[in-house]
Amino acid sequence: MTRPPTAAQRRVIDAADPATGRLRGGTEAQLAALVKRGLAFRHPRPPHDHFLTPAGHRIREAAEPADVPEPAAAPSGVFAARVGGEGEPGGGPARGREVRSAWEGLLELRRMTNTDGSTGRPCGWERAHLVQAAALALEAAGHPPAGAAPDAPGYRVRATPQPEAVAVHADEPGALRACAETLEGAGWQTGEHTGPRGKARYLLASPRRD
Repeated sequence: MTRPPTAAQRRVIDAADPATGRLRGGTEAQLAALVKRGLAFRHPRPPHDHFLTPAGHRIREAAEPADVPEPAAAPSGVFAARVGGEGEPGGGPARGREVRSAWEGLLELRRMTNTDGSTGRPCGWERAHLVQAAALALEAAGHPPAGAAPDAPGYRVRATPQPEAVAVHADEPGALRACAETLEGAGWQTGEHTGPRGKARYLLASPRRD
């Protein structure tokens, strides 16, 4: 039986970004130990950040309480893709760098975990974190997330009762079509639907499997 991580290694795992698994802390020795145990991998391109593998994600999530509602925003200092409705979104070059790094890390996770090494198809982590994965694809492509006001422009990604599907809302038809194109280019399949009683159109998006 594989022995569990040490307390110090567990702290490094627990501090990883929930959206991408990027490890922000830990000594070189701790990171190397996690890589050796198959719980993390080192990104091959500069700045050579470390990311959790699926096994590392499972350890991190095992300690999280079940059935906790998805928060609208992550704690300060922890990266989370913007799903829309978080309030006044911060931006600027720093946010842009964080989003690009998170997207590159996700593509690397696809390469490492998809059996054929494909980066054009979502991986297991994305299927387990549908809302965050879809929102990251949209934010990385430059789509603006909606603010807190109900009629604020921008996208909103929400969970649905359907397995492996999220709902994507936008303030106008052109923006909704643009979101569909982005998600399809990122390996998702989309379909446009009308809300109950003729309400606004929205997308149902699911990660492709082939």
